[in-house]
Amino acid sequence: MKKIIAFAFILLSTHVLHAQKMVALFNGKNLSGWTVHGTEKWYVEKGELVCESGPDKQYGYLSTDKKYKNFELNLKFKQEADGNSGVFIRSSIEGVKISGWQVEVAPINKNTGGIYESYGRGWLIKPKPEDEKHLKVGKWNTMKIRVVNDQVTTWLNGHQMVDFSDSKIGAANGFIALQIHDGGGIKVKWKDIILKEL
Repeated sequence: MKKIIAFAFILLSTHVLHAQKMVALFNGKNLSGWTVHGTEKWYVEKGELVCESGPDKQYGYLSTDKKYKNFELNLKFKQEADGNSGVFIRSSIEGVKISGWQVEVAPINKNTGGIYESYGRGWLIKPKPEDEKHLKVGKWNTMKIRVVNDQVTTWLNGHQMVDFSDSKIGAANGFIALQIHDGGGIKVKWKDIILKEL
């Protein structure tokens, strides 16, 4: 009996430690744990995180206060109007000039799930054209981003979009950030932003 109890305790401890690695980056109430960069609009409405073009119609970012190296990030997004946006990984920022890598969130046939290096090499990898069909226009989409050392893999609605290895990404560390593109007329909603550190 003692062995059974000890084994159950070990299993419970392992489960607790695993659960502790899961972090809700967005609490559904406010922007606690995040920092706004730029004049674009970031607000919470009905438990959803909304980014919307502001009066300057420029780039805007919402970055985590904490840096994350190796992780698996799951989130949901819905594009309204022109949905050009993205999720930055291992990034840093000065003003509204961001350095890092963006997993694209964009309208159909605009490379959602691909990886773009901001102020650097540009597009590193784009999804196959036939994979664009996995984007649900005007509806909630699920995205998963897995970053381990120099490997980045993305999924859209359960379908793998890209799997990419890069030494420059592997050497970096930084925050996660959501982007709103410049140009105006853009609105994207986010929810269920859950991160597991690896």
